[in-house]
Amino acid sequence: MNEPDRIREVLDDSHLWFVVGLGNNPERVAYGVAQVIQSHGKRVIPIYPRAEIVHGEQGFATIAEAVAVHGAPDVVDMFVNSERVGQFADEAIASGARAVWFQLDVVDYDAAKRVEDAGLTMIMDRCPAIEWSRG
Repeated sequence: MNEPDRIREVLDDSHLWFVVGLGNNPERVAYGVAQVIQSHGKRVIPIYPRAEIVHGEQGFATIAEAVAVHGAPDVVDMFVNSERVGQFADEAIASGARAVWFQLDVVDYDAAKRVEDAGLTMIMDRCPAIEWSRG
């Protein structure tokens, strides 16, 4: 987990990102990070209970609803607290995602192990915006 080559592969070889916790509030970190992800040519689909339109993309209340419209994502990126992230990790596994990304300060080793045991790439306690800036 978190090997630089794996992080670079996720950043370079992905197109469709589901961002859990992305709502239409510019004060939230998820909002700005989603813009950075989009600036790298990725499509960002918000997953948020209110299913808001964010950065021009219709949101969905659940990962499963987004999969029904867009198909399996390349990456499910999590902006939720560590106590709740396990549920979303399990939904990401079920979605057919290739990678799961827990944002900075989101840590759940049991959930990360489930993700890896399912054969997905797992990135934990990292931010794609920061990783892109490292080149």
